[in-house]
Amino acid sequence: MLVLPVLTVFSAWLPGAGNDADAFAVVREMFATVLPGYIRTTVALGLMVALGSAVLGTLCAAAVTLFDFRGRKTLEWLLLLPLAMPAYVTAYAYTDFLQFSGPLQVWMRASFGLEGRLLPEVRSLGGAVLVFVVSLYPYVYLLARTALSERAAHLMEAARLLGASLPRRIQTVALPMARPAVVAGVALVMMETLADFGVVSYFGIQTFTTGIYKAWLSMENRSAAAQLATMLLVLVLVVLQLELRAQRRMRFVTSGVGRASSAEAQPHRLQGARCLAAWLVCGLPVLLGFVLPVLFMLRPLAADWSVIPLERFVQWAGNSIRFGTITAVLAVAIASLAAYAARRSQDWVTRTTVGLISLGYAVPGAVIVVGLLLPVGWVQQSFPQWGFPALITATSTGIIWAYLVRFTAIALQSLQSGYTRIPKSLDESARMLGVGSAGLVARVHGPLLRRSALTAALLVFVDVMKELPATMVLRPFNSDTLAVVAYQLARDERLGEAALPSLALVLVGLVPVILLIRTMRVSASR
Repeated sequence: MLVLPVLTVFSAWLPGAGNDADAFAVVREMFATVLPGYIRTTVALGLMVALGSAVLGTLCAAAVTLFDFRGRKTLEWLLLLPLAMPAYVTAYAYTDFLQFSGPLQVWMRASFGLEGRLLPEVRSLGGAVLVFVVSLYPYVYLLARTALSERAAHLMEAARLLGASLPRRIQTVALPMARPAVVAGVALVMMETLADFGVVSYFGIQTFTTGIYKAWLSMENRSAAAQLATMLLVLVLVVLQLELRAQRRMRFVTSGVGRASSAEAQPHRLQGARCLAAWLVCGLPVLLGFVLPVLFMLRPLAADWSVIPLERFVQWAGNSIRFGTITAVLAVAIASLAAYAARRSQDWVTRTTVGLISLGYAVPGAVIVVGLLLPVGWVQQSFPQWGFPALITATSTGIIWAYLVRFTAIALQSLQSGYTRIPKSLDESARMLGVGSAGLVARVHGPLLRRSALTAALLVFVDVMKELPATMVLRPFNSDTLAVVAYQLARDERLGEAALPSLALVLVGLVPVILLIRTMRVSASR
């Protein structure tokens, strides 16, 4: 059920599989018209965002791990706050404030007697790169910070004792040790960028994701949409392979590193101008990625509360909470079965099944939508008397299914992490006492996995609240969510009304960030 939508997408390349045109003819037409532009824009956007996130995330990680300065511990967790901001909310905030009719340019023209456009166009490829970089750099920052603090510390100390200068220690020791972590973080950033719909659609950037929705909804060509989806999926799988290779290298560099040797290394103390430079390096991303967008969204609310439809806001929030709760419960249940199966057996069927479920989060929402709607269309054409298509498109079944395809992987990762802390000797002791599988899960694993299950449910719930592409297409009638409403209001230039649902999403997104900060503090104290 979780893999079927992804596999269905590839059927678009099979002639006669219910397609409305020959697959190769559609591909030739796309190559002659829109496909080269989609490829160039998608690759350029992904590479620029990857480069910017790598530089910014690595600089911030190096600043808070290799150096000691006033306020360093505060900046360590402040740098995580942009994770709570969906990228499309950041795009709305900057557009509202910086566009031609925005308050900044209006004030500049009135104050200095200037005319015309005074700032570069926000809705551009460069603007999208800036939005993605300040929203997604924490992925690189988190992994690079872990690598620099736990893996390179003892070697940095050894190099210092051998007389190496600080710049040489950073260049030849710290950064090479952190490179696998940086590559893994950059791969995550690129997957998020390739899967995005809100920012690129709002800015009018023609990428694979916007092309999929245009082909499906505007041109009504499901074959073209499916083929674009397969190309996007191939790009994502290539990036995912890079991330997996980087993760293997991260495990390699971890081996042999002791806690005692890492504790001996002391960060280099910064004072004066160097301390100010460290503050600028770490404070600018927080300012651009969280503080300013929140202030920009609060401005229209403070100016006029009457534009906010509070009654409808309650309905939108209720739909978001309903979808999130149902998906979180089902995802944790499915992930619990998969995690237990992986613990009990390591045959190739179990490994393959669990591995496929784990890849779900890497699949963009646009691909999942196409993979669900393609078979629905085939069934509707072949068996019009069946009610199956209406069950998928007119009820919550389709959207919950799409959420499970994408977000069960998050719950599975959390529960598998919890299982690593449960010794298998407990299972053997329970079996010797005559406890069956059901009793083992309920009486032994359940209490020990309660915290991991709650964390998994929370993460799935928050991701469902922020999900935009799949929700836009698959939501039932009269079931708009906060994410969809925020996008629609922003697209209609009603940014003042979009402020409240956008800020609600930010508030929900702060919950896992706070949990992550608490985890980091506990790990640091140990």
